[in-house]
Amino acid sequence: MAPAAHAIACLGLVTVFLLQTQAQTQQPLTIRVANQAMERWPDGRLGPQGTPTVWGFELGIVLCGMDAVWRATREPAYFHYVQQSVDHLVQPNGAIDTYNPDAYSLNNILIGRELLMLYQTTHQEKYRLAAKTLRQQIATQPRTASGGVWHARATPDLMLLDDQFMLAPFYAEYAAIFHEPQDLDDVVKQFALLEHHAQDPSTGLMYHGWQESRSMPWANKNTGTSPSLWARGMGWYLMALTDTLPYVPRSDPHHAELLAMLQRACSAVLKAQDPGTGLWYQILDQPGAKGNYIESSSVLMFTYAFAKSARLGNLPPAYGIAAKRAWKAIQIRFVRTSGPEQVEITGTVRHVALGATPADDGSSDYYLHAPVVSNDPKGIGAFLLAGSEMELRGSAK
Repeated sequence: MAPAAHAIACLGLVTVFLLQTQAQTQQPLTIRVANQAMERWPDGRLGPQGTPTVWGFELGIVLCGMDAVWRATREPAYFHYVQQSVDHLVQPNGAIDTYNPDAYSLNNILIGRELLMLYQTTHQEKYRLAAKTLRQQIATQPRTASGGVWHARATPDLMLLDDQFMLAPFYAEYAAIFHEPQDLDDVVKQFALLEHHAQDPSTGLMYHGWQESRSMPWANKNTGTSPSLWARGMGWYLMALTDTLPYVPRSDPHHAELLAMLQRACSAVLKAQDPGTGLWYQILDQPGAKGNYIESSSVLMFTYAFAKSARLGNLPPAYGIAAKRAWKAIQIRFVRTSGPEQVEITGTVRHVALGATPADDGSSDYYLHAPVVSNDPKGIGAFLLAGSEMELRGSAK
């Protein structure tokens, strides 16, 4: 090849590379995070290469986020990712690999939302059968004396704010699809028990856990609540109310009850928003406490709940404005890029398990010293949920 021709060919390759790079960087940030998550965790395998796919809430929150991206964009790749991840676990007869019904863990219910989506989209019977298995778990789940569902068999009489996100949207959607409206009584009851017993009367915020029998060492002997107002627990709770309401008709009295609970909880969280950063601290009511800091997954959950609820008309526009402010701050604080495709979501608490062991005592120190990592499934899933509202539905403008 002549030198001039060679130079022209090289210039052409460089131009193509630059155009491809520009196209990648011009993609919405949420799309870049979703695409990278699919590459990092093929078929829903959240561990290192060779790790099997496991049924549980961490896969569930990632799939919820991917589902939200698919609904916002209608790009088939995101639907296929959800389906392939589920299909690695759900057998043709509806049996669920790695699922242990005897654990009675509400963490196992969350992926049921994807089973219902896949059943309605594909009409494949295996998804209905698998969802029915989870519904049967709810029917026989151990309960407190007041009728509150336990977090798990291993933690008697314990209800967590987290559990409402695992349980309520699936429970309400299942009731809507299969015409079981009587179940809405129980859906509302679970929220109402927590609001009544776990709410801090001075702030309106809610403690992470409530143990009705008050037998655990950390449980307040008068109220049964855990000691701290933990941000991510409140985030799970707000998302649960946000995602449950669309399955309850506005003509149904249960809708007004849930809406009032959402508005009360969101009002308390809005008051706790830090005026300087536009975000929220890990221990919500102690922004100036030593060691307190801002964690990514919790603020993403608040952003999602505010944005979606405002879009649906369940919250006033002021909450959408608060979500926009938080979304901008999140991108500055927690998004780290190192190339057109390399995006990290930083600052996520990896693991908290109130009541699982004596050390899991719900104290401020317990939450403030939990390991913090990047690209945690909970952070990625919450980012995709928030981004689906803020970027992909146009709320970020």
